[in-house]
Amino acid sequence: MAIVYDTYQRDEAERLLPLLKAGDGLRIVALHEGETITAAQFVAHVEHVAAQLPEAAAAVNLCEDRYAFLVAFCAIALRGQANLLPPSRAPHAVEEVMAAYPGCHVVGDRPLDPAPQRYHVLPALTVGAAVPVPIEWPSIPATQSVAVGYTSGSTGSPRPNVKTWRSLCASTAGNLRMLQHVVGEHFAVVATVPPQHVYGMEMSVLLPLLGEVQVHSGRPFFPADIATALSAMPEPRVLVTTPVHLRALVESGVALPPLAAMLSATAPMPPELAAQAERHFGAPLLEVFGSTETCAFASRRVIVDRHWSLYHGVHLHPQPDGTQIEAPQLDAPATLADIVQLHEQGRHFELCGRHADLLEIAGKRASLGDLTRRLLAIEGVEDGVVFQSDEADAIGVRRIAALAVAPGVSEQAILDALRASIDPVFLPRPLRLVGSLPRNETGKLPRAALLDLLARP
Repeated sequence: MAIVYDTYQRDEAERLLPLLKAGDGLRIVALHEGETITAAQFVAHVEHVAAQLPEAAAAVNLCEDRYAFLVAFCAIALRGQANLLPPSRAPHAVEEVMAAYPGCHVVGDRPLDPAPQRYHVLPALTVGAAVPVPIEWPSIPATQSVAVGYTSGSTGSPRPNVKTWRSLCASTAGNLRMLQHVVGEHFAVVATVPPQHVYGMEMSVLLPLLGEVQVHSGRPFFPADIATALSAMPEPRVLVTTPVHLRALVESGVALPPLAAMLSATAPMPPELAAQAERHFGAPLLEVFGSTETCAFASRRVIVDRHWSLYHGVHLHPQPDGTQIEAPQLDAPATLADIVQLHEQGRHFELCGRHADLLEIAGKRASLGDLTRRLLAIEGVEDGVVFQSDEADAIGVRRIAALAVAPGVSEQAILDALRASIDPVFLPRPLRLVGSLPRNETGKLPRAALLDLLARP
């Protein structure tokens, strides 16, 4: 079974935790450019790259190939540096992160033009003659800061969150335990999400470090490419994706090889889509709950579970304006903006909404999440979101706005349909029809991009 990094290790400040769990050095950890990569070959790649990295406190990891990202991630950590994971690969986002960490360098797996300052391209990760299994796996100090993840900006400006090696090992152990309970001890992962996103890093990069898991190094986008990637991996297979990607996959009608499970996060999974996906692909659809700040800490099977099941060692404590969480991966309790109701002696919870999403106008209450669900339920609406703009009305309440992708449907028809299901005080004004929503790589909607789209003529 996977190594479990329990909370007692928080007090062992100088403890070294291995890069890989002890085990067979010949086990497969990845499929990279058609070649299988063993644990021993992976460690050889990591040590080779680490020896070439410049001195610095941190490095921006821009590798797109999932295996290259994993090698760079571990090499950077072995050098005592932190992986900086910007909220996007856009040049301005990279520049902002670099400005916050003077002297940092950048690692990528392909040439860039223009390239950031101090940019280094990884050497070719070739598979040659048999690599001897190390007598001892490399180790990293438990309290070393190995990653800085950034929030998506869906509720404002992206915020940095520092992750220690102990924290990532603890959260990975929780994810591994959850997935093994559903699909068994050994499985293979194909993912449509980028490795720089914390969800992508958790579910498609770090798992092979602790468990009998192998990952596909690519990031397939089109349905046919996803099918091809899955076909290249052994059973049982797990598809790591998002609601946006899964909807496109279902609507394409493409046939996939047998799946053991599908995993989704980054946005609420509509139950109707989950049911469609399970019918099409014959596998359970699991949704995970977490954040950049906390990593994943709960899961559920959408079509059968309304309540979320907490990971081992996680405890929630409802507060008036949110929820306090204690988890093995957290060095101290944190506060979530989510409002929850506990069930079954606190082992399960019901999500009631986010504190920032709750609306109270003229003594009446609603939530932006529920309003968005009602918008998406209207026939002809393919995508949409309800949010509060920065503009306030005469009594100081920020106006409710909506963007909808609905070819062939008028704004008035959408408003009429909404009026039939919500109180008039919560009708979005303005409601604007757009060709597409400004979703990022994981399907999230950065608030700045929404406001920009709303302001366009």
